[in-house]
Amino acid sequence: MAVRRCPACAEEIAREAVRCPFCRSRLAYVDARGWHRDHAGRKLGGVCVAVARSLALPVGPVRAGFILATLVHFLGPIVYLALWLTIPFRLDGESILERALATLRGFVAQVWRDETHPGDPEHRSMR
Repeated sequence: MAVRRCPACAEEIAREAVRCPFCRSRLAYVDARGWHRDHAGRKLGGVCVAVARSLALPVGPVRAGFILATLVHFLGPIVYLALWLTIPFRLDGESILERALATLRGFVAQVWRDETHPGDPEHRSMR
């Protein structure tokens, strides 16, 4: 197991630790392992919980921040929707935006192949 020293208390901790188990000081600003929407405390899309977990913040103030951002030029729902599209549901999964772009790339490649080789039966799409 790879270890390192906590900069605050100088105790040996695991290299991948986000918080020191001895002094509870934060070692990294963003925890990439929390950057997914499939958390136990999710309400709608899981965006607030994902942001709160990855930044090590309480969920309540993050939700309040989205509500307050809604009052400022309707920014809350726009940011929430953008994060919902980009944050994957599971830790090892793809986001909705990544899946949509992959589908679009496949469609464009199929159309391009059909237009560049219209008479070639090997390149014709299955219909």
